[in-house]
Amino acid sequence: MTIAALETVLRLYREPERLAERVPAIGLLARKQDDIRAQALAICALVAKHCAGFASVAVRDCSSQIGSGSLPVESLPSAALALTPSTVSRKGAGAQAIAERFRKLPVPVIGRIEDNVFMLDLRCLRDEEALLAQLSLLHKSPETVA
Repeated sequence: MTIAALETVLRLYREPERLAERVPAIGLLARKQDDIRAQALAICALVAKHCAGFASVAVRDCSSQIGSGSLPVESLPSAALALTPSTVSRKGAGAQAIAERFRKLPVPVIGRIEDNVFMLDLRCLRDEEALLAQLSLLHKSPETVA
């Protein structure tokens, strides 16, 4: 079984120019920042519409951390949707509340918080339609979304 799996993987590497399309993780890592930014710009207005009242949304360049373990400090240029809380609250509380709303969606959406801004790095967003389809649930309070 192990030899068969190795053989399958090695066959993929016989055509390195097709590797990114045949191995999803490599495809995501190979995405160009301009392509990710274009995706962010395309969905920014719709995300902003669904976040009206609790956050403003803008496209921001960022870095995606690509490693842990053996490559903990490697990063790639990327683009994100930056969700800034509409109300001023104690440090980080507004961004935490936004993060909670996204985590409690039927398909949880995980981002990171930087300077009280909830960042959704789009490097690994493959199913844009699934994300957009559940955004209407963001207006429910975090306790009732789950």
